[in-house]
Amino acid sequence: MGDNPSRSADANAGGPGVTGRHARAAGTGVSPIPPDDLTPLGGGGGLPRKTRFSMESGFRGVTIAAGAMVLVIIVAIAIFLISKAVPALRANTVSFLTTTEWFPNDSPPHFGVAALAFGTVLTSILALIVAVPVALGIALFLSHYAPRRLATPLSFTIDLLAAVPSVVFGLWGRDVFLEPVRDFSVWLNHYFGWIPLFGGDGPFGRSIMLGSLVLAIMILPIITSLSREVFLQTPGMNEEAALALGATKWEMVRTAVLPYGKPGVIAAVILGLGRALGETIALAMTLGITFSISFNLIENGGNTIAANIANTFGEANATGRGALIASGLLLFGITLVVNMTARAIIYRRREFRETAA
Repeated sequence: MGDNPSRSADANAGGPGVTGRHARAAGTGVSPIPPDDLTPLGGGGGLPRKTRFSMESGFRGVTIAAGAMVLVIIVAIAIFLISKAVPALRANTVSFLTTTEWFPNDSPPHFGVAALAFGTVLTSILALIVAVPVALGIALFLSHYAPRRLATPLSFTIDLLAAVPSVVFGLWGRDVFLEPVRDFSVWLNHYFGWIPLFGGDGPFGRSIMLGSLVLAIMILPIITSLSREVFLQTPGMNEEAALALGATKWEMVRTAVLPYGKPGVIAAVILGLGRALGETIALAMTLGITFSISFNLIENGGNTIAANIANTFGEANATGRGALIASGLLLFGITLVVNMTARAIIYRRREFRETAA
């Protein structure tokens, strides 16, 4: 081994296989490499410098501005409602939250929103109880059971029903649906009058039941359409895996489709609840317009915050208008709490956040 000549640090001593770059690496000093000898690694050039403005940064700015604008609008609405409601609340001589009477035009004014808030929540909950099972059944039928030639036109029809104005539903409920509901109320009172929900001596017809059924029909297309879209997003591998394990069609739906679509169904139900809480004209035409707290569903009566605003705004004085705005502020708060609760429920499920993004 000692006979082998050592490789010289000089470039010329290395033979033809030693280049200038090898010579620099072999030597002890650091000598600069000529610019012509530099070649970019990987065959590509350097990364381009980030420009000050691009389509991506512009789009990001637009989306941030749009999101901030929503918050600004919400805050502006709250400030407007508070500023208009405070004078009426100061002039009120009774508790606004616990009083059932509504006489803001009297002198001195005395009014409360207890009966209105109760009617708003009661009609909305009853509407959800009626609409949600039917909507989920229709959505599952259209997404997993109906043939395509039938599911497509039915889905299109349901989407059209969601766009029907509320005044149309209100007129239909008052002029067409009132008679069947009255007859059904009489039957319930005759056979189940011992239950407080169906008791009373009449008259029947324009009641909580009529308003809730009309409201259920109104929110049915919204919940159905959104639930159908959620069920259609179920991964095919999940469904095929359930069927491969020997599950029936219903077992596949119960174990693969419904758990995956649960957050989306919750969102659809909350969206329907939001419309039910704020419905105005349809309930103004179908409810009996009374200011009392009662769980009786078939006797004439019932009222909501939105319906009361529509019915009494025209004849209200300055204090009366402030009282109506104060009730609208309470409805605004109820809707905000409901939507925040729904978002919290949805965000708890990580997989829904990933698919909805």
